[in-house]
Amino acid sequence: MNFTSFYIAFHDPIWIVVLSVALFFPVRQMIWVLYVRKKQKSQKTVSDDEKKILKKRATFTSVLLCIVFSYLYVSQVFN
Repeated sequence: MNFTSFYIAFHDPIWIVVLSVALFFPVRQMIWVLYVRKKQKSQKTVSDDEKKILKKRATFTSVLLCIVFSYLYVSQVFN
């Protein structure tokens, strides 16, 4: 099996993974900042433990969001 046939067979999954990884870090950071600012409105200071919990929640949300967006984008643009 040469590289060309491998690329043709797995074209969409490869681009979905690449786009998801490229979007993950900036989206996670943006969602985390929004979570922290929302928490700061209700209380003046946010502890480090609360920031870690919010970072985990932002990670989960951004993984789902990036995978869904990447799938939709690749299915519309490449097909």
